[in-house]
Amino acid sequence: MDIRAIKIFNHLAHSLHFGRTSRACHLTASALTRTIQRIEEELGQPLFFRNNRTVSLTPAGIIFKHYAEDAEQRWQTLQQEMAADEALRGEISLYCSVTAAYSILPRILGAFRDAHPGVQIKLQTGDAAEALNKLRNREAEVTIAALPELLPSAIVFLALAVTPLVFIEPVNFPGVLGDRNRGIDWQRIPLIMAEQGLSRVRIDRWFKEKGIEPNIYAEVAGNEALLAMVSLGCGVGVVPQLVLEKSPLQDQVRIFEVAPSLAPFTIGACTAQKYLKNPVIQAFWATVREEAGTEQEDG
Repeated sequence: MDIRAIKIFNHLAHSLHFGRTSRACHLTASALTRTIQRIEEELGQPLFFRNNRTVSLTPAGIIFKHYAEDAEQRWQTLQQEMAADEALRGEISLYCSVTAAYSILPRILGAFRDAHPGVQIKLQTGDAAEALNKLRNREAEVTIAALPELLPSAIVFLALAVTPLVFIEPVNFPGVLGDRNRGIDWQRIPLIMAEQGLSRVRIDRWFKEKGIEPNIYAEVAGNEALLAMVSLGCGVGVVPQLVLEKSPLQDQVRIFEVAPSLAPFTIGACTAQKYLKNPVIQAFWATVREEAGTEQEDG
């Protein structure tokens, strides 16, 4: 079996989802299936249990997973050692929200590309709440995300910014909040909520501590979608202030005060501890650390 087949197996062993792996590895579903079948034929053992709903590793698959991860890491190390006298080469996959892509990453990517022009950068954007899942599923090697309340032991986090978590209302639809003199009637006011992620955890806790059953109008994926719905007068919502400040809709929504305020977000870079064995990831992490120190000095 070749190193590409091993990389494909490693991705599937983590994602346990044929569709997700075929998209990430740029393979058709049939090509992915054939690759796995060839490995199983060489080993003489099935590596995955699969049915219409679930995919899981067989006992042989678990054993082979340890070998395959080590083989991929050794291959990466070998490539770097053989090119020791040359510039760093390879690729790195990044994942972040749209806001992070144009507010946090540019300075880091600029410095990294200046230092290592031979490294190919693959950048995906999407819901920030998916960042840690992207690491777990091997769909990204570094992500930009909010520091979770409980950081998994296998994940390394480097803080880059702190931003308040704020309540917002539409500017052009002042009636959404009702009569402010009478207080905020949370059981009447429509609320736009994130489907998942740290902001959802904190706003759910905030309402629970107040003993309030909120009037949830809609649940959305991503802060950008939430901002759009609030700006259209569909309800009020909660977003990191950094997202609001960088949004083209910032003039169509405004912050309103609540008590107590929500705990702020710490935004940073995340990677898996095991990825730091890769020289490319090491170099990128060093750049992130340097830029984080520069940000703190500027602040």
